[in-house]
Amino acid sequence: MKTDDFDYYLPESLIAQTPLEKRDASKLLILDKETGKIEHKHFTDIVDYLEKDDILVINDTKVIPARLIGVKEETNAVIEILMLKEVNNNWECLVKPAKRVKVGTIIKFSDKLKVKCVEVKDDGIRIFEFIYDGILYEILDELGTMPLPPYIHEKLKDQNRYQTIYAKNQGSAAAPTAGLHFTNELLEKIKEKGVIIVPITLHVGLGTFRPVNVEDVTKHKMHSEFYMMNKETAEILNNHKKKIIAVGTTTTRTLETIMSLYGEFKECSGWTDIFIYPGYKFKAIDCLITNFHLPKSTLVMLVSAFATKEYIMNAYNEAIKNNYRFFSFGDSMFIKKDNFS
Repeated sequence: MKTDDFDYYLPESLIAQTPLEKRDASKLLILDKETGKIEHKHFTDIVDYLEKDDILVINDTKVIPARLIGVKEETNAVIEILMLKEVNNNWECLVKPAKRVKVGTIIKFSDKLKVKCVEVKDDGIRIFEFIYDGILYEILDELGTMPLPPYIHEKLKDQNRYQTIYAKNQGSAAAPTAGLHFTNELLEKIKEKGVIIVPITLHVGLGTFRPVNVEDVTKHKMHSEFYMMNKETAEILNNHKKKIIAVGTTTTRTLETIMSLYGEFKECSGWTDIFIYPGYKFKAIDCLITNFHLPKSTLVMLVSAFATKEYIMNAYNEAIKNNYRFFSFGDSMFIKKDNFS
């Protein structure tokens, strides 16, 4: 299986640079995973595809202002870091330019915050000890910026638009973007229909957004990301009567990780590096709400595993023909399965 098999041509004009004024005003492409049939709707229509006793699983992770720009103490060279995940009281970070940062390098961001490199890893990654006075997340709110993807060139006017409305647990280096379409009003309508909404947490990191740089898909190595499931969510999922609908690929990877490890849902936390691509047999989810993903990415491979590569590529081509907006601030897709059993 080749990485190039998951490539497609996308006009640059269809890469969404800013969020829509209304979160739930995005287009919604409905894809039947069994037949490949496509419908064109709007995100508010998602209510019509959910039924009483369905379970909608959301990722309640909260993006931190994880991008920091400082200076190397010895030389005043400008260094940018992107905080990826906390590891043993230190932080794993992506660094630019990484070649300037070695073990012992100190980068200063302000009088309140500096970091010291304690380990050098591959692919521009470094482990830093964070040295600060006060509460780290408060300092990040002051000094950091939202880690928008590199294909977004417009400045984000409202930082909260890169958060889901239900974001709660701080720790993500990127937003779980399928959830960006929900509003409080829409969630209320979904609840009124008898759908049960439950949270899990996966802190989005390099595992989700790192490009695939190998020719053979199976040789790609996923970076691990931290996940949690609470007892109430596990019990509800284990007793489900109808469909389990994952909001996003991060939710999907969490649910599939837990089911693969334990054969059931349970209260747990840990690190997952699960890589889902065609050939994978899904054990946890029945339907998936997702965005349109980058060519040759692990995410387009995941949705291709769920609905076949042929159906996904056809859906993406239909979306392009109909001027759907792509990627983080773009439009959405609901991959459904009617013959639930």
